[in-house]
Amino acid sequence: MAAVLILAFVTLQRLGELVLARRNTARLLAAGAVERAPGHYRYMVALHAGWLAGLWVLAPGRPVNLVLLAAYALLQLLRVWVLATLGPRWTTRILVLPGAPLVHRGPYRFLSHPNYAVVVGEIALLPLMFGLAWYAVLFSVLNAAVLTVRIRAENTALGLAR
Repeated sequence: MAAVLILAFVTLQRLGELVLARRNTARLLAAGAVERAPGHYRYMVALHAGWLAGLWVLAPGRPVNLVLLAAYALLQLLRVWVLATLGPRWTTRILVLPGAPLVHRGPYRFLSHPNYAVVVGEIALLPLMFGLAWYAVLFSVLNAAVLTVRIRAENTALGLAR
């Protein structure tokens, strides 16, 4: 039962983030933002959807490691900090708003890509919390491949914005 509640929370969180991302994307595009490197986006979406769908198949009924649950909860605090720092500029796409300065406050004072640090942790911790080490490794490797492309594309786009 605990696994189902945790997965329901994560699913609702992701759906809420998609709504927020779409709203912010529409506003940014209306303000003149330009999307950069959209080709990898579908792979990123497929990876996250597959990761969560697979957990819905594999995790229900499994025991929950409370230490890893606490670590996951701490990651969510970092996620909220990222979202609050970026505000209306947070989106799941790579959008460049000409003339807008790069964000250097909040967690961006310490990390170039704090949101991706959260994602790396989540992709590993959630399966590990349910004792699914092989699943954590599999999706961590896949996520690393996608993030390699994503971060290169984002760094290039951010360089264009400077």
